[in-house]
Amino acid sequence: MAAIRLIAIDIDGTLLNSSFQVSEANRAMLACAHERGIEIALVTGRRHTFALPIAQSLGFAVTLISSNGAVTRSSTGELFHQDQLPQSVARRLVEYMTNWRDYLVFTFDRAGRGALVVEKVDELHRSIQRWMEKNAEYIEFVHPIENSLTADPIQAMFCSDIARMQEAEAHLRANTALLSSITLLKTQYEARDLCILDILNDGCSKGHALRRWVEHQGIQREEVMAIGDNYNDVEMLEFAGLPYLMGNACEALRHNGWPLTLCADENGVAHAIAQVLGGNQRR
Repeated sequence: MAAIRLIAIDIDGTLLNSSFQVSEANRAMLACAHERGIEIALVTGRRHTFALPIAQSLGFAVTLISSNGAVTRSSTGELFHQDQLPQSVARRLVEYMTNWRDYLVFTFDRAGRGALVVEKVDELHRSIQRWMEKNAEYIEFVHPIENSLTADPIQAMFCSDIARMQEAEAHLRANTALLSSITLLKTQYEARDLCILDILNDGCSKGHALRRWVEHQGIQREEVMAIGDNYNDVEMLEFAGLPYLMGNACEALRHNGWPLTLCADENGVAHAIAQVLGGNQRR
């Protein structure tokens, strides 16, 4: 097995525990990998600004692939790549998904208020209240939400309980013309009865963004380790030469044959990396 040169790690449900914290064990193991010259990339569905405090808390510079692969920046702010959802496609999406507009959030590449746009707040507060409160200073209310599309958004996001989002996903997948213009990614947490549908530009995913970055760095896929827990991590895990699935991962992902580490509350990231670093030591 090739020596690992880059470790790509999902944030929510993977690096963070159920208290939304990076454990000391995870932090120490990442620092150890960094000291050995292994690059750390955080690859997340969070937008860059919301993920940045997690990256900064590690104490060293990392690569930050955010919005499910739509934006790749260093944790010090240098932009490498951005893949936006065309306005025309976003407008078709809103028109077709009009019955779910109360659950819709648009993300834009802006500082401050207007980085996130919603039409109404009640339904979103029911499903993602903590996220809404943490991002309150960035949220702008626009009615109708189509009026916000004066620039290409980074992505669209629908959030609600699992049953409602299953209906939304089925409706969206029935429109083959629209589906051919987008990437549809899902993140689902059964214990919280929460499902998030992310709509990005066609060909945009964590896996695509990770491939683009490692090729730029001259790293082979066999030299990439990836750790994730959810449906939106699949492309990243499929790309990595050494994929690890969290112990708290969705049941449906356990049938892919990927090695299983411990749960997020059991320092699963540290456990997986320790196994790899031990292997690197022996080489």
